[in-house]
Amino acid sequence: MPPRPAIPRPTAARVSLYLRELEVRLDRGQITVRSRELGDSLGFTDAQIRKDLRLLGLSGHPGVGYGIRDLLGRLRRLCGTDHECPVAIVGAGNIGRALLSYGRFETEGFRIAAVFDADEAKVGERLGRSTVRSMSELRDRVQRLGIRIGIVATPPESAQEAAERLVEAGVDGILNFAPRRLELPTGISVTEVDLSMSLVNLSLQIALSRMNRVEQAAPRTKRSPRTRPA
Repeated sequence: MPPRPAIPRPTAARVSLYLRELEVRLDRGQITVRSRELGDSLGFTDAQIRKDLRLLGLSGHPGVGYGIRDLLGRLRRLCGTDHECPVAIVGAGNIGRALLSYGRFETEGFRIAAVFDADEAKVGERLGRSTVRSMSELRDRVQRLGIRIGIVATPPESAQEAAERLVEAGVDGILNFAPRRLELPTGISVTEVDLSMSLVNLSLQIALSRMNRVEQAAPRTKRSPRTRPA
């Protein structure tokens, strides 16, 4: 069998959107879905939906579409979330605490298995079902629990060291909430979550949308006909 072509980043980024939409439809009792329905809900063309799913090795049935439960299961297996995935958080501050209380992680197949902090005053503190551990325990616990995903929720000045400690312990990917760019070895997957930049982008979209509305509402002046020189 020929190897599957590399999956483009934009396609991979859309997988989480497909998963969420499919889960919503399954909760409503829907059994099958057509590519046009997914496209209308998510703002993509039906051709884009079909192309993405083909790149992922998934196909529907002509005249029927995709079985939602089957498609969900195959996408989850592809993402590695069809089984429990243990995750470690470094940083037990405000962001780390908020992440610990976020209930949808477990419904999506992720379990916060360990929490670490460099502040010894926080070590031993009970946060929900987790106990804050010292950074000195990070390598041992990450390896013993088979953790492959780490979340960095530290202040920016501590983020690089926290990420390096996670990589040294054996994680394959990092979700970074610190507002700074991480420099990590090739092969380590990193997703940046910069809330302030997201607000800047949203503000820009609002400003551009407002400018477009103003331009569309402005009356167009008629050009006077050109007169030829005598």
